[in-house]
Amino acid sequence: MLKRLSILTSLLLSITTTGFLVTAPSRIDAADLQAIKRRGRLIVAVKDNLRPLGFRDASGQMQGFEIDLARQLAQELLGRRDALELRPVLNQDRFGAVMNGEVDLAIAKVTLTPSRLRILNFSQPYYRDGAGIATRDPAIQTLANLAGQPIAVLNHSSTIEAVRKHLPSAVLIPVSSYEAAKVAIESGRAIAVAADVSVLTGWVQEFPQYRLLTPLLSTQELAVALPKGQQYEELRQTIDQILRRLYATGWLEQRANYWGLPRNFSF
Repeated sequence: MLKRLSILTSLLLSITTTGFLVTAPSRIDAADLQAIKRRGRLIVAVKDNLRPLGFRDASGQMQGFEIDLARQLAQELLGRRDALELRPVLNQDRFGAVMNGEVDLAIAKVTLTPSRLRILNFSQPYYRDGAGIATRDPAIQTLANLAGQPIAVLNHSSTIEAVRKHLPSAVLIPVSSYEAAKVAIESGRAIAVAADVSVLTGWVQEFPQYRLLTPLLSTQELAVALPKGQQYEELRQTIDQILRRLYATGWLEQRANYWGLPRNFSF
């Protein structure tokens, strides 16, 4: 049974003009499908600073591919796209929000890995992401042109391994943030940046002088993260059915194309 939210922790922080709640974290009991239906709203952890997956537009409204998916799940599960509460999370807080019962599920650029399967449950993938490279240098047209060249990469990121595998002679320039990577390129310390393609897509949209190189260095699947436990199996199976239908009808690909994400669907 759901615990009653305290008045303080359930205070509304903001309401989007489309009717979707955006709230601060508060404790709930992670809900199974029937509890979500009784409550009448779906609580989802999302990103609000990662264009084009989840971000705030110029008016402060939540937008992006994963936001569209959260809205569609609310429509499919509860019959209304606005039966949805969005809870922005930092990367390091995504799994805790699900495991601690602060949200029903997370649609927040969560990749499927064997280690994560030990602590969380996952839907089938909704997008295949991967490591890629962006540059603004017109002389760099293919990955081969980057041999021996300096490439900015985030400290401790999984992209490092992909770059070393495909471009073993490249000089890796470690940076602490994407902004630091941009500074490294503009100062001449790096000629390109390697990161997840979903991130680089937003980069190219914001800074059109950059472009993505093909092919990808690696692939990884994004999926909905849910709590572990038999009581959540009906929710996972239902979400899987919805995702299969959204894939079969072309909805997922259409929304990915709308947000400028590379075509990368083959589930």
